[in-house]
Amino acid sequence: MKCDAMAKKLAVIFLITLIFNQTSALIIPSAIVVAISSMGYLGPKIYCQLKECCSGKWTSPNITGLQLSLQKRVFGQHLVTETVSKAIIGHLNNKSPGKALAFSFNGWTGSGKNFVSKIIAEHLFRKGMDSKYVHQVIATHDFPHQAELKHYKKKLKDLIVRSVKGCPRSLFIFDEMDKMPFGLIDVLKPYLDHHHEVERLDFRKSIFIFLSNTGAGLINQELLTHWKEGKKREEIRIKPLDEALNLNEFNAKTGFWHSSLIEKHLIDYFIPFLPLERSHIKMCAKADLELKGYPVTEEILNRVADEMLYSPEDLKVFSKSGCKKVSSKVDYIML
Repeated sequence: MKCDAMAKKLAVIFLITLIFNQTSALIIPSAIVVAISSMGYLGPKIYCQLKECCSGKWTSPNITGLQLSLQKRVFGQHLVTETVSKAIIGHLNNKSPGKALAFSFNGWTGSGKNFVSKIIAEHLFRKGMDSKYVHQVIATHDFPHQAELKHYKKKLKDLIVRSVKGCPRSLFIFDEMDKMPFGLIDVLKPYLDHHHEVERLDFRKSIFIFLSNTGAGLINQELLTHWKEGKKREEIRIKPLDEALNLNEFNAKTGFWHSSLIEKHLIDYFIPFLPLERSHIKMCAKADLELKGYPVTEEILNRVADEMLYSPEDLKVFSKSGCKKVSSKVDYIML
């Protein structure tokens, strides 16, 4: 018996040594997990060295990296870089937050809503958007039919409860809120409200991000007025736009239409994403060229910027697609 026990221990040590030395391409991590587990020696610490867990290196937020990434990789969005990182840091530093943190990212297509969501995921979870604790819901894909509302409510509720049960610091990203079935999002109210527990689970450490084009016209008009008055876009402050977006989301016939989440003030921050100008398109082009290993010249940057469509028609100030088409335009120009 003692010999068997010693043999098993030596086998475990041998397997773990192979894992950390990474000397054999034939060893498959998942197979190792099964092998060690079958011997009865797989404790939480060993398992979490191999598989993603809601602890340790997998969920240790890189706050400094988040701040730097937002500052260096997000162009023309001072309201975003000023507000988002501070809000997340405050939430993470609070060991017992009063409620889950909820953002509504509003703005024109291509202004960076999805990009910023991805940056947040990258710096909160080691595996970023591939983490099993990051959940992206796309309205037109996951909930396309208003008639299926009852079924969708159960599906969404089950997703939230199951996810938070697995990791209290789960991140939920809801894309295309302007296309979400009316009434669906209200199923989230108990999980976003000021409750210590719901269904014996604590949802207060979770983060919810809602992405929407709703309010883009309002944001664009505000910036255009600012621009016509000769003011810098950096002079725009978030408070008046936050209030206007709050009201606009509640009244617009989209996913937040007459939603209890807005009525009960459960969305903590309405973040306006400003439309991007030609200078920002060139910044996006520069970043894409560098990423792909291409030379960066003013001529190339101007050619990329010239490929974009701008509005309003008489002034041509804002890119109609933001930076969304920049990467494909770079590929086309550099052929």
